[in-house]
Amino acid sequence: MKKSVVAAIIALGLLLAGCAGENTAEENGAEPEKSGEEQTSSKGSTDQKDSSGDSQSGNGNKEESGQDDSDENESGGNKETNKSRKTSEDGSMIEVEEPERIDVIVNKQRKLPEGYETPNLTVPDVPFSFEEFHPKKQMRKVAAEALEELFQAAEEDGLEPVAASGYRSYERQKAIYENSVAENGREYANRYSAKPGTSEHQTGLAMDVTSAEMGFGLDESFVNTEEGQWLKENAHRFGFVIRYPEGKSDITGYAYEPWHLRFVGKELAGKVHAENVTLEEYFRLYPANQ
Repeated sequence: MKKSVVAAIIALGLLLAGCAGENTAEENGAEPEKSGEEQTSSKGSTDQKDSSGDSQSGNGNKEESGQDDSDENESGGNKETNKSRKTSEDGSMIEVEEPERIDVIVNKQRKLPEGYETPNLTVPDVPFSFEEFHPKKQMRKVAAEALEELFQAAEEDGLEPVAASGYRSYERQKAIYENSVAENGREYANRYSAKPGTSEHQTGLAMDVTSAEMGFGLDESFVNTEEGQWLKENAHRFGFVIRYPEGKSDITGYAYEPWHLRFVGKELAGKVHAENVTLEEYFRLYPANQ
């Protein structure tokens, strides 16, 4: 009988101790620990949602900018586009932030940074309209290699394109522009020659192309030659666009130049060619001459 009383007292003591422990946990704000399955399920759901959101956002930015993963946000992204629209409205110039991008846009409202030095210049292994070395034989290496592929394909098709003028320094472009103003007047110069700092030639990504049939000159009639027609139809396959196409002067700010090739990479060139638009239109920039 005594043993039973002792056992009952011990049991009652244990019960009271357990109740005191639960009350202490609730007062301290402690929460019951989730099981392993609950934690995994909760975390997995959160990760899936975040991943989906990032993916959608990323795809939206790519479609908006027209860039691939290696070439993001020079001029297609919201930041640059908004800047361009603002400067278009007030007539001021914008200095491009990433001048070494192959999709950089320079025009009458977008200039290269002061003192910009074009990197990785080299002379492409293609026929030129002159023999001696001149800086204008040069292009950036990535563009030079693409030009070599383009010329090889054209030659395999029985054509004979000839390179005429590539890279120009700021000083060289300044001299060309000022000479054009002196000889032809400012209005004419502004249609056919870029002001220093706003020329695609300074990027090292452009090359003027001609042919023997043209007497190695640069003229709109180049488009009527076999070489001119071939470039119009095939340049995009090698990453080039006809930068100043026919009927787009009000957008580019320059007269039609069927000889002016601009390297932008195969993906972007293919899209621009397929849509039959200028780079300004593709990136939704305001007209360069406003």
